[in-house]
Amino acid sequence: MADNKKDTKKIIVQNKKAYHDYFVDERYEAGIALAGTEVKSIRNGGVNLKDSYCSFEKGEIFALGMHISPYEQGNIFNTDPLRKKKLLMHRREILKLQGLVQQKGYTVVPLSLYFSGSHVKVELGLCRGKKLYDKRESDAKRSADREIDRHMKDRSHAD
Repeated sequence: MADNKKDTKKIIVQNKKAYHDYFVDERYEAGIALAGTEVKSIRNGGVNLKDSYCSFEKGEIFALGMHISPYEQGNIFNTDPLRKKKLLMHRREILKLQGLVQQKGYTVVPLSLYFSGSHVKVELGLCRGKKLYDKRESDAKRSADREIDRHMKDRSHAD
């Protein structure tokens, strides 16, 4: 009998700024080491990935800039909202990412946070930075798509 709870993926928060600032070449899934009050705060939606990024230290990967608000009922058990959080990945994945970041100028950015069953997971993106003209181009494409959708909606209502 298969356990269906493991297959569910409930997205908590997405890093929209990362999609605006970077081209995402590859995606990886990582676990994250959290305190109990941090998990409760995440369940309440008290997390922000806006300026977060990843760094490598001694063969381990950490998420920096990920803001998890203190849990209201947490009192003494609350941790620093901006502390660096250890990400849990296989060693060969970490070494591969670290090599790409050092050699090719990539950066690793948390794209989203979600529940996989009862575990909190992070979707990491191996990203290349966008130039200003790339950002303008993607903004123009998005506004054109929005305009097309608006016209199609108006046409369908007229029928």
